[in-house]
Amino acid sequence: MACDTPIQTKKEIVSQNETEILTTKKESKMSSTLVMQKAPEFSMEAYDAKNGHYTTVSSDDYKGKWHVVCFYPADFTFVCPTEIAAMNAKYDEFQEKGVEILAVSTDTKFSHKRFVETEPLLKDLKLTIGADPTGTVSRAFGVLLEDEGIALRGRFLINPEGVVVAQEVQAPSVGRNVNEFLRQVEAWQHATKTGEVCPAGWRPGKKTLPVNTDAEQMTGRVGDYITIEEILS
Repeated sequence: MACDTPIQTKKEIVSQNETEILTTKKESKMSSTLVMQKAPEFSMEAYDAKNGHYTTVSSDDYKGKWHVVCFYPADFTFVCPTEIAAMNAKYDEFQEKGVEILAVSTDTKFSHKRFVETEPLLKDLKLTIGADPTGTVSRAFGVLLEDEGIALRGRFLINPEGVVVAQEVQAPSVGRNVNEFLRQVEAWQHATKTGEVCPAGWRPGKKTLPVNTDAEQMTGRVGDYITIEEILS
């Protein structure tokens, strides 16, 4: 039977497959961060610890607001309640800055309720915890460990336009620093409002870098404007 397509050798087919695999891996690697991309849309059941009731949350609830989607591996574990409790301890400060907090794990809403009710560290919890038992939301944010069915410690700061401006992803064994995250929120809100950029370790009251007005003067001469002592202070 005639065929217009030349017959490929086994070596050529393997080579082609390897090229496709490498291309796929490269594309996967390039898309592994959500920073500067629109945050995934979602809808899921949840447990609202503030009022003790089940609810539904979606990305639409956070439109036009600064918010953080904070994944953790599982209820009834060890590091996870320390992180949730730390975020809760700073809840009022986040609220003062107009930042909403959504915690998420692949546990059910029923597990979340029992977890909050029994873990001493979670007494007086004010957070809402999203239930993602199918892993759909965790997968969309790129933090799902498929073989284990749990999420990595992924934290995503999303601006009012729905764009992810910062993300932090860690393996399960080490908890994250809520004070550092709060600092990042302050820096991002300042930079967004003023157009200035914030050097390492910036906090309110410290020097920013006004590249929006003095870009040419500052290029290659940042050390004339700010010292390492000021950066680390």
